[in-house]
Amino acid sequence: MKKKGTATCENCLSRMSGVFCDLENDDLATISGHKVTNVYKKGQNLFVQGNHPYGLYCVSKGNIKVSKVGADGKESIVRVVKGGDIIGHRSLFTDQNYTATATVMEDSTVCFLDKKFIMKAIQDLPSVAMNIIEKLSRDMGAAENKVSSFHQKNVRERLAELLLLLKESHGEATEDGKVKINIKLTREEMATMIGTANETLIRFISEFKDEGLIEQEGKFIVIKDEDALMEWADVNL
Repeated sequence: MKKKGTATCENCLSRMSGVFCDLENDDLATISGHKVTNVYKKGQNLFVQGNHPYGLYCVSKGNIKVSKVGADGKESIVRVVKGGDIIGHRSLFTDQNYTATATVMEDSTVCFLDKKFIMKAIQDLPSVAMNIIEKLSRDMGAAENKVSSFHQKNVRERLAELLLLLKESHGEATEDGKVKINIKLTREEMATMIGTANETLIRFISEFKDEGLIEQEGKFIVIKDEDALMEWADVNL
């Protein structure tokens, strides 16, 4: 990990999708003056489950998985965050230890703001407070939907739903009208995200390929028939 001192909020590529998107230049400069920007390599942790939070992490670029380890020692991926997202906010505002671990999935640029400053920013800048509340609300909604999905849907339906969610968060349109999911997830990681065994996941991915719903492009999945996936997932994104 190395510090990247030249990064500023004004020229951040993810600025308009982050919690500071409504700030004017003077306020952005204040944020920039108080943050520390680091470049993390694949496999490095931003924070670890059980540790105490000292601030807020803002993802400028990259993909980071947030995972929990259960009593049985098995990892379960809670979500994958990308540029514009914040991490560690729930534990920070409840003053509880981290309930999950944040691990970099590819070389990523992440900014850190200490607790004292972010609390003052929330008091002084209403738009920041509202954007964080909106973020917390979305996280809560996603968690509720995930619980509902696990209880009401079979593995095939959950896989279809996962692919659609990844399409929404990491999808890139291709020239031939398909959508490439621009994130590298291992089969094991995908299996933990829908609560199934690797073998079961691989079987259903093969079935989706045979039925023309998806195709493989190197290590990336490409969605060919979104409507069919939506029918299986029974969602309205």
